[in-house]
Amino acid sequence: MKLLVTGGCGFIGSNFVRLHLEKNPQDELVNLDKLTYAGRKENLADIEGNKNYTFVQGDICSRKDVAKAMQDCEAVINFAAETHVDRSIEESGAFLQTNFVGVKVLLDQAKEQNVKKFIQISTDEVYGQVVEGSSGESDRLDPRNPYSAAKAAGELLAMSYFTTYNLPVVVTRSSNNYGPFQFPEKVIPLFITNLIRGKKVPLYGEGKNIRDWLYVADNCEAIEAILQKGKAGEVYNVGGNEELQNIELTKKILAELGKGEEMIQRVTDRLGHDLRYSLDCGKIEKELGWKAKTAFEKGLKETVEWYKKNENWWKEMVKE
Repeated sequence: MKLLVTGGCGFIGSNFVRLHLEKNPQDELVNLDKLTYAGRKENLADIEGNKNYTFVQGDICSRKDVAKAMQDCEAVINFAAETHVDRSIEESGAFLQTNFVGVKVLLDQAKEQNVKKFIQISTDEVYGQVVEGSSGESDRLDPRNPYSAAKAAGELLAMSYFTTYNLPVVVTRSSNNYGPFQFPEKVIPLFITNLIRGKKVPLYGEGKNIRDWLYVADNCEAIEAILQKGKAGEVYNVGGNEELQNIELTKKILAELGKGEEMIQRVTDRLGHDLRYSLDCGKIEKELGWKAKTAFEKGLKETVEWYKKNENWWKEMVKE
């Protein structure tokens, strides 16, 4: 198979590229990435010499870049996205451009080039906050910030191409990923890198908001299963079954780094901060046989160790 991965130099994308080439050494993989602040070629430095790997610097919003990168590809996995909610609240324009217009450019080319599978990577945030129970794939979408609204728009557009043009689209909605190579604006790497440098960690409000945590390697295994066995026109929830209040998460990170609660700095809560996300993952477990394997304590320990050992990777990105 020849495969196009967009945003392959980002956090989840780079982890997937590495996993896929390990599992499928005979496949060709093209990585199209714009190399924004969160996409770094260094994330895949260890596979640059692989004869079946090709890096193309380009923008998914550019028809020319996409047409060239997608040539002869049988499948497309779109990781490329603006992702940080706080940034979307400050300025939403780039989120709409990449997460909606960029998806349209990819879909048009996939249709034109007769791609056999198009996987749109989305997020549990499109469901909005879930006070009780868990979100199933057929539940109403209710995004409540510009980031999740743009992601919802992108996946709805993708599904419209399945219905209208019979383009074999599959959508994944995953919970909060964590692990190696995550840009240190997200909560877990931000807190880890702050504590390594002796800085306090900024906790929104009382820290009562709840998120489900999914180790990035488990998510990549799910995407691999969807690539191989996922049905066109379907949506699959991908969760870690590890729900934690943000205050609980913070205490676990502090404990892992041997720090006390005096290192917590309360900050003004995020605008429109969703209380809780929760996914029902019964569908992917039953139909594709996937289930998250990494317990949060194990995944967190491995993540902390990675950031300790790879200070050269993140030290220039963090604010002093």
